[in-house]
Amino acid sequence: MKLLLVGATGLVGRHVLKSALNDPRISNIVVLTRSASSAIDAHHKLDIIQINFDDLPQSAHWWNVDSVICTLGTTMKKAKTKTQFRLVDYDYPLVVATIARQHKVSSFVLNSSMGANVSSRLFHNQVKGDIEAAITKLDYPSLTIVRPGLIDGTRNEKRLGEQIMINFIKVFAGILPKSMQVNPARNIAHLMIEAALLQQQGIEFIRSQQLT
Repeated sequence: MKLLLVGATGLVGRHVLKSALNDPRISNIVVLTRSASSAIDAHHKLDIIQINFDDLPQSAHWWNVDSVICTLGTTMKKAKTKTQFRLVDYDYPLVVATIARQHKVSSFVLNSSMGANVSSRLFHNQVKGDIEAAITKLDYPSLTIVRPGLIDGTRNEKRLGEQIMINFIKVFAGILPKSMQVNPARNIAHLMIEAALLQQQGIEFIRSQQLT
């Protein structure tokens, strides 16, 4: 299988890439990246394509893949404005999904968020709900939407408040329901790859309690 991955330098994306490179069922991985210095090591199964998400080439040969995994995402702290946050979490995933579908790609796997809802009063959750709804309208034969809660793993940047919450939840993991427990990034990556390979027909939601 040929896979296209966007968001390979983030926490979940790094785990997806590592697992995909080690999976014999995947013959080729195309990674779209904005930076030439993305610190992704070369590999015989890997094609690293430097692109501008604001001007994606629509006829490039590397769109001809079997499935797309999208782990693009940012935080308000990094984005600084709602406009920039929406650009990364809504506009960029949507343009990738749209062009891929135009190339007859049949499977799309999206890393979204627990609480995603177009009607949410929380901006983050509203944007996540918006991108889910928009990609649903593209009529992918197989669409998998993953909705993790707090994601555990080694990040490139410090998120003190989030780490305190993760540590607190871990202490009380034995008495908390699965829906409230942390989701290891490796678990999310594993299920995203399996969804891309299986290509179950229709729309499937993978929720936090399935990712613990």
